[in-house]
Amino acid sequence: MKHFLRVLTQFLVFLYCKCLGQGLKFVIRKLTGRCQLQRICYNNKAGARRTLKIETSLKRSKHELLQSAVSVHPDSVEKTIDDIMSLKKINPDTNPQLGISLQACLLQIVGYRNLVVEVEKLRREPYDNENPAHEEMLMQLWKELRPDSPLSGRISKQWCEIGFQGNDPKTDFRGMGLLGLHNLLYFAEHDKATALQVLHDSLQPKHSEMSKAEWDKKKFDKAIGYSFAIVGINITDLAYSLLVSGALKTHLYNIAPEMPSLVHFQQTFCYLMQEFHKFWIEEDPCDIMEFNRVRTKFYKRILKQLKNPDMALCPHFTASDLHLVNL
Repeated sequence: MKHFLRVLTQFLVFLYCKCLGQGLKFVIRKLTGRCQLQRICYNNKAGARRTLKIETSLKRSKHELLQSAVSVHPDSVEKTIDDIMSLKKINPDTNPQLGISLQACLLQIVGYRNLVVEVEKLRREPYDNENPAHEEMLMQLWKELRPDSPLSGRISKQWCEIGFQGNDPKTDFRGMGLLGLHNLLYFAEHDKATALQVLHDSLQPKHSEMSKAEWDKKKFDKAIGYSFAIVGINITDLAYSLLVSGALKTHLYNIAPEMPSLVHFQQTFCYLMQEFHKFWIEEDPCDIMEFNRVRTKFYKRILKQLKNPDMALCPHFTASDLHLVNL
């Protein structure tokens, strides 16, 4: 009986709040002459502040047109905005900026959804050493990170020099599939100076009293605390988690004027690699056994930053053709 009364009370509170909310929206519209979508666009600057509220408003709407707007094809965005304007009885001639603002928000929303699908597809695709395209990417990664050291063979202990665990890197890509390789190669190609510096640092002995000869004898088994490639795959997992959970919306809605793309995600990965490297050094862990602790702490810090609606994780790329907005 007590359980029934509790459930009934919760239902009545929900019903009351829902009715009250709808009533308040009706009253505010009558007083201001503007619908909720108009008020959001006019009262919030472009970026995550506006787009997140537009997204929430559309999802919570009782109109099927508005609910389905967040999942339309990018090519249908313009028509969808026209339909929304018509449904809300908004004259586009007297409110030209509203249509532009709504279109920008909707492009970001559907773009984010499409990006999740694209990233997930790469993550699910396993590395195939019989696929020439996969092999070419892997070899290019070596050339970018070790330009002066020819690889002795496809199966080689040399792979440990860039942070793989064994003679054949393909086994290390199991968790993140091709996504890990794509991210590592993007980092090496588009932010090469930083990638090489991080790699160099990762190969240095943690204790300065160890001689170079002693360090070489270790064969890179105990670097400053982590292996470059393995950490890159791990940070790919971290970026992936931020993306699929929706936490990365704040950042991507602030830096992508319209549709977030795979390049935006890869640049975010580069930023996270740089920041994790700094964070690892600051934490000064005793050894690699503390990796999970440091990673968890770093993840929580990034999550906290992303709760700020004005946050944009903006790396400074040396060879980027995208202009990231620092809000």
